[in-house]
Parts: sequence; structure tokens; C-alpha cells
Amino acid sequence: MTQVLTRAEVEDFLFAEAALLDDWRLDEWFALFAPGAVYEVPTAGAPDDDDPAKSLFYIADDYVRLRERVVRLGKKEAHAEFPHSRTRRMISNVRILSIEAGVARIACNLVCYRARMGKVDTYFGHCFYSIDTGADTGASTWKIAAKRVLLDMDLLYPGKVSIIL
Repeated sequence: MTQVLTRAEVEDFLFAEAALLDDWRLDEWFALFAPGAVYEVPTAGAPDDDDPAKSLFYIADDYVRLRERVVRLGKKEAHAEFPHSRTRRMISNVRILSIEAGVARIACNLVCYRARMGKVDTYFGHCFYSIDTGADTGASTWKIAAKRVLLDMDLLYPGKVSIIL
């Protein structure tokens, strides 16, 4: 049976994810991920298919490390993000690349504005997702199996990513 998935459904899911991040509801955001999921941000200008085992990445988190990141960002000791930055994400050009065995491969563009201490930084690029729609297992909620954010910037200023993109 071929699964029918609309762009509007995918957009709603991605918009909800962006809202959770902008509202710093990181525990709820983490709950969108499937056990075993990965979250990766290769260095600016890296090829789409770069491997974190062979190349430098800004972020290459497995499920456990991602949970630790969420916990750490929620603490006052996370000086780079306390008080929290104010962020606003814009998601556009959402495309369903493929659907196989209940897993949808999704691509979209991302612009994330980050305001902190009187300064605004802009991160922009595109994202690739693998989303388990639960079609093969009968699950009622979608789970992110993989998220990769590819920054299209030639320079990362101020030289680090302290927020979750």
C-alpha cells in the first residue's frame, strides 16, 4: 500500500517543531525524536552527504548526546545560553523527497534569527529530515529519525552554534 502524505501535513509538523524551539520547550522538542535518532550540523560549506565519523561537524549528536544537550541547555550553568537567546525560525520550500517503509525523507529551507545581548545573528541553510510516520508500525505520532542542518554560510559568526537549529 502506498502511503499518502501531504506537504501541508509535513509543514505543520515542521512548523510545530520550530515553535517548540523558539519557545525553548526543549523537552517537548526532544520528544519528537525516535530512540536512535541523530541530529547533525556539518561545518559551513560541507557536502550534503559528509560523514561525521570522517569529517569535522559543529554538532554530531546521537540520541543520548542530544538528550544531554537538551538537559544542559536548560540549566543556568549553560552560560552561552543563559539567559536564553530569543529565536525565530522561518521554514520554507518544504519538499517530500521520498517515502519508503513508512519513513519520509523531507527537505526544507531554514532561516533562524538569534537575538542575544543586543546582537542579532542570522543562520541560514537547508535541512534534511528522515521522519518515521508510523505507517509501517501503526504508531499514531511521527518521530524524527534524523535531522541534518546544512548551513549555507561561508563564515559562522560568532564562531559557534549554542542554540539548537
